[in-house]
Order: sequence, then structure tokens, then C-alpha cells
Amino acid sequence: MFTLFFRKTLTCWVFGFISFWSLTALAAEYSGPLFDAHLHYNTEAWNGQTGPHPVPDVLARMQRSGVKAIVSNSRPNDGTIALAQARAETAAASVTVVPFVRLYRNRSDYDTWFRDPTIYDMVLAELARGTPVGPYRGIGEFHLYDSANANGAVAKKLMALAEEKQLVVLAHVDDAAIDLLMAHTASKGQKLRLIWAHTGIGGAPVKRVEALMVKYPGLMGELSYRPGLTCDRGDLCPEWRELILKYPGRFLIGSDTWINQRWQTYEDIMRGYRIWLGYLPPAVAKKVAWDNGAALFGLN
Repeated sequence: MFTLFFRKTLTCWVFGFISFWSLTALAAEYSGPLFDAHLHYNTEAWNGQTGPHPVPDVLARMQRSGVKAIVSNSRPNDGTIALAQARAETAAASVTVVPFVRLYRNRSDYDTWFRDPTIYDMVLAELARGTPVGPYRGIGEFHLYDSANANGAVAKKLMALAEEKQLVVLAHVDDAAIDLLMAHTASKGQKLRLIWAHTGIGGAPVKRVEALMVKYPGLMGELSYRPGLTCDRGDLCPEWRELILKYPGRFLIGSDTWINQRWQTYEDIMRGYRIWLGYLPPAVAKKVAWDNGAALFGLN
């Protein structure tokens, strides 16, 4: 009888502990500030303030999500200028706008920018013009659907320009293109700061991601849409948790509001980050959520 009682008691205690641990883990969402390092305010969203997501709408979504700073890059750049001009509104929402020059005036530029000299001229003009919140801080997001296009004449010139002007690059490319792009800089990628959108949306293996981070000290991984990042409960998959713990200063989060549906679910997207950030040690979670982006752009 005593043995049976002991077994039942132990079983109840073990299951109780597991349940308590599960509830605690699920409840431990990260609650600090967020830096959205990959945000678009494209023409479909605002359309000169007549679109479905005018400036007050998107700022309210950021505020409700606890987003305190954004990398804004838009097609065309007028969207970013609109956010930068709304200085009273952004101040009221406690949102800092970090403006990037995007390479796209329209959708057709996605497939040709790397060889189109008018894109380079446009970037120079935007850099000279600046924004209501100060100079542009970076170039991108740009896409390379074929990594060989990283060797386009304009791609080469823009990478060299970014390093020379100390601009951050935001690139949606595969792992092969990272090497090609870095090779176009004077330092061969040792001084350039590059945010790798989605940390390789094609799903570069974690070991390959780590190898590139070792090779290029200014490479940072932005984690939206990253295949294999999270598991069933919304927590980090083991290999990604291990990588982030090993390189806590090298990762960023982003919303990638490339279509209006992403604006409509903005709060859910940022809540998803809070869930898996909660599974990290608090100091590491804050680095990925806020500190890394803030340090990159001098907001600390």
C-alpha cells in the first residue's frame, strides 16, 4: 500500500511540476521594447494617405505592439519620407524612424536594379536629399532572385558605396550571394554592415549561417519568414536557440510588411516574436528584440 501510495504521489508531483513548468514557460513572453528592423511602407499601404493604412493607423499598430524603432524602406521612397515627416505623430507613439533608401521605384525594378544605372543615380539623389529625420542610414531592401546578379555593375557600385559611406545594407539574397556581394567592398566584407533579410529565406542550413557570421563580422541575421526557426509551441527550434545563444549580438527581428495583409496582422506578427523571445534568457531576448538594432544605429 505504501509503495502504491508513494508511486501515485510521485506521479502527481511529476505531472504537477511539468504542468507548472509548461504554464510558466508559455506565460514568460518577452515584454520589453521591440526594434522592427525590416519594415516597408509601400504605396499599396498608404497611397498618399488615402490607402487602407495611413500614417496614424500604422503608428497605432506599432505602439500597440511595443515597437519603439523601425528600419523603414519603401517602394517608392515616398512612403519612408511620409513616416519621417510625421515627427509629431512618431514622437507621440514613441517610435524612432531609421530611414533606408530602397532601390525600387516600381515593381519592375525588382528584376533589373542590379544592372540599371538609373537606380544608382536615384540612390545618390536620395542620399543627397536626406529625410526630415536626418540622413538615410542604409540601402535596401533589395532582392537577388539569382545570386549571379550580385555581380551586376550597379550591384557592385552600390556595395562599394555602402561601405564607403558607412551605410547598412538590407539584402534579400541566398547564402551564395552574400559572398559575392561582400567581395565587391574594399574590405572584402570585413567592414560592411549587412542585414541578411530572413537570414536566408531559402533556408540556408544553420551551419552555413554560422560560417558566414564567422567570416563576416558585420553580418546580422533578420529573422522574419525564416524556415525552421520555431517549433510547435512557437518557441525556438533547438538548433536556432543554440545559434542565437552563441551569437546573441548578431540577430534582429522584423515585420516585413511587404503586402497589406502583413499590416493587418502586424500585432500578431510581433506577438509571435515575444513568445519565442520569452524562451531565451532575458538579457539575450532583449539583445535580439531591441539592443542589437539600437546599437547598430546608435539609439542606445
